[in-house]
Amino acid sequence: MLRTFIAAGLMFIWQLSSSPAFAQVERAWLTHRSHDPSKIVVSWTTKTPSESVVRFGVTKDFGQEGRIAGTSTLHHVEIPVTEKGKTYHYSVGAADLVPLTGTFKSCPTDELRVAVVANWHAKADLTALVKDDVHLLMTAGDNITSLWQKCGDGKKDCFLPYAELIDAYPELFRSTPFMPVLGNHDREIRPRGDKPPAEPVYDIDATAFRQFFELPDDEWKWHFDVSDFGVRFVALDFNHIADFGTTWQTCHDFSRESEQFKWYESLMAKPSPFVVTIYNERNGSIRSQAKGGWHELFRKGTACITGFGHFAERAEVDGLHYFDTSLNGKGNKYPDPKSNALFSEDNYVLLTFNREKKSATIDLKSLDGKVLDRTEVQGK
Repeated sequence: MLRTFIAAGLMFIWQLSSSPAFAQVERAWLTHRSHDPSKIVVSWTTKTPSESVVRFGVTKDFGQEGRIAGTSTLHHVEIPVTEKGKTYHYSVGAADLVPLTGTFKSCPTDELRVAVVANWHAKADLTALVKDDVHLLMTAGDNITSLWQKCGDGKKDCFLPYAELIDAYPELFRSTPFMPVLGNHDREIRPRGDKPPAEPVYDIDATAFRQFFELPDDEWKWHFDVSDFGVRFVALDFNHIADFGTTWQTCHDFSRESEQFKWYESLMAKPSPFVVTIYNERNGSIRSQAKGGWHELFRKGTACITGFGHFAERAEVDGLHYFDTSLNGKGNKYPDPKSNALFSEDNYVLLTFNREKKSATIDLKSLDGKVLDRTEVQGK
């Protein structure tokens, strides 16, 4: 009798786990598509089409709900985050699914911590970053190795590599808003080869990236403001600029007459006390473009961060701090002519903003948590 009962119980569990409705929510991640932290986008995927429903609130009882009509396997629901300095609880998934739950921190009231990583080609150990308890995680490009290696040649709308990135750090992405910046690898739809081929190697429009991540503005470029701390983050689309105009071209136009330049120029007409600009091109290369026009605009801000080189670096030009960061930081070093600090260490950038003091600390940190270089800045 006991054996029969156990067998029946095991069969029930197997049937439940094998049913289409069981655990259909595969993964969840958080982003912002509005320009400030008062709203957040909860995203997730399901194995079969289902309703897009988020239950959320500052208690485990939730109390609020966000919903989008229709069914989908890729879900994005934006919800209001009206209370500051709180932990929000949320649950995703339609009523007939086993839900996936998580928590995230709303905009802080005293200290804002933001991490920037780049060159995410391997499953780096982010234990030190997690201990920093950041409110936002951003990147300086190259979030994946390529699209074609997992999706096949020429497929622009396959986001499997991004899903695998989320799966590598499920708790981190489920609890920390993520705002990535484009690199060339993020839209590489064909092997690069030794010379420019007949067909484009990169999807300049970054179709898969923009489908998977909900970000502000055009998504290939965006800005995000945390006004309580007087900080604006700006993402620009620079990578492999020497290949512009060939089938190796990967980024949008960056000339003085380009949409991108004029857009950034308008943002910097009235800059915030702190402006952090992020991209994926060599600092020395981009600041000389547009006859030095980019550098002149950068100077109105606080810092520029790139993920182009596989090392950690800080340079200073005309009072502006230029950083290079890489999770894969032990590659060849080619220092900025104005380099002040250079390290062969797997690393990330930690920005800490103090609301009361109206100051910021920018740390280059190794993945074991050691501060390699520290810069203190005041808001302008």
